[in-house]
Amino acid sequence: MSTTILDGKALKSMLIGGTEFIKTNSAQINDLNVFPVPDGDTGTNMTKTLEGGITHILPESTDSVAAVMEKFADGLLLGARGNSGVILSQIFSGIKDGLSKLDTVTAQELSEAYKSGISKSYAAVSNPTEGTILTVFRESAEYAAKHITQASSIEDFYQLHIEEAKRSLARTKELLPVLAEADVVDSGAAGYLCIAIGMYSVLTGKYNADLYTFTEATAQSALDLNRFTRDSKLVYGYCTELLLRLATAKCVPEDFSTDHFVQSMKDLGGESIVAYREGDIVKLHVHTMTPGKVLEEAQAYGEFLTVKIENMELGHSEPEKVKKSNKRKKFATVAVATGDGICALFGSMGADAIVSGGQTDNPSTEEFIHAFEQVNADAIIVLPNNKNVMLAAEQAAELYKDSEIHIVPTYSLMEGYGALSVITPGVSDVKSLVAGATRAAKGVLGAEITRAVRNVTIGGKVVTKGDYIAIAGGEIAAVGADRDEVLLQMLASADMDEYEIITLFMGADVDDAARVAITERLEEEYPAHEIIVHVGGQELYDYLIAIE
Repeated sequence: MSTTILDGKALKSMLIGGTEFIKTNSAQINDLNVFPVPDGDTGTNMTKTLEGGITHILPESTDSVAAVMEKFADGLLLGARGNSGVILSQIFSGIKDGLSKLDTVTAQELSEAYKSGISKSYAAVSNPTEGTILTVFRESAEYAAKHITQASSIEDFYQLHIEEAKRSLARTKELLPVLAEADVVDSGAAGYLCIAIGMYSVLTGKYNADLYTFTEATAQSALDLNRFTRDSKLVYGYCTELLLRLATAKCVPEDFSTDHFVQSMKDLGGESIVAYREGDIVKLHVHTMTPGKVLEEAQAYGEFLTVKIENMELGHSEPEKVKKSNKRKKFATVAVATGDGICALFGSMGADAIVSGGQTDNPSTEEFIHAFEQVNADAIIVLPNNKNVMLAAEQAAELYKDSEIHIVPTYSLMEGYGALSVITPGVSDVKSLVAGATRAAKGVLGAEITRAVRNVTIGGKVVTKGDYIAIAGGEIAAVGADRDEVLLQMLASADMDEYEIITLFMGADVDDAARVAITERLEEEYPAHEIIVHVGGQELYDYLIAIE
């Protein structure tokens, strides 16, 4: 049976099917690492990003394609994790734009909407790299659009889309030589293909149309009504979200100011405010003790399309409750970190808030927004400290309107350590601090040592599963069976005369005896250098090394 017209209920089932299918295959996608390291997280990031969208559409029973996609895209925007998750959120945001006026959709209309996904996702990345999820989505969407006619069904569109996505995925090796050398395809692109297959499988009935009942049950089980009793006192307030259609009977839509709207929410005592506008639709997220007043203020400009109010005491509506600093600061620093020791160290060095995460656990856009709200500062310096966290930080900075956000391009914890060391409290010139932190980060030679999870030849080095490998500057710098020898080989390959300090962060699996032994070896081998050792507590990586 062919589907000539797709409605919102069918689209909802398809989106859930896509989420379930990538969730099922997330481990295999995680394993598509160029380097044979145990920290692949693309499948996990994309799954969690999609689940953010699913939680927004599960309560919906609308037949409108536009309404379903609006809620789904909003959930993805805040829940986006990792670069692949952010790009995915922009793909679906573009598709949402293309469907914004449609209650039902034909294959040709869907194809046009997917073109909007191309332009928006490419615009979200400052330097788009071909051979990634961007390429596979673009080529498959363009191929389907070229072959779709007025007589085509929705099934025809997805069949064409998936056929080309498979071919395009195979070509990622040709576009990125590093993938060919490692004999893997791009993980983000593979993840997108899984999503498309899951959506198509629900559409054709090959995937259980009722598979989302488990997801619904899981979401409902997280809601514990007994956490707020007759004797409870409201502390955290209500997470209030709404979509507002500006109305000419109530305002002049062209003159509507998001900044003024945000200020009115602040005047009502609102916190964690995120407001943005697309056309005549305004999206608002706010924490408030008085949701009724928020609704009354919003309705002065238009009428509601959707409203959601959740008691945050129940613990299901926000990833983490944080206490906002009472005193407004001139500037504050937010740093991403993992490992109890590293988190504590960064706090002692002046980080006002730590966003938990890093390799294998990339924080979401919304987690950054919570941290921004927590530090309560005119200007906020952000240290992402991971190349796969950068886009989520940038997306949060774009959404958050209450502070001036400055993102220092730190791509590792070691670079973040260097940057944080020069951010001095009490300095009033924030731009100078950011410039100094950026220079300090660039001046750090960072390296990490972990164990290989597969056999591979990369960069001319033969790696056997179980070997220790040192990765520095995006390349494998040393390989061997002994962890300490690999560290020393890596240092020997660097021009150590250019540096003065070697800082070592010990992982969770390094015991005290091993820590003492490697410290003594370093002091013996590099007597002219200052050796600093911290118990970092990070997982997976036995040693993180910062050379300055």
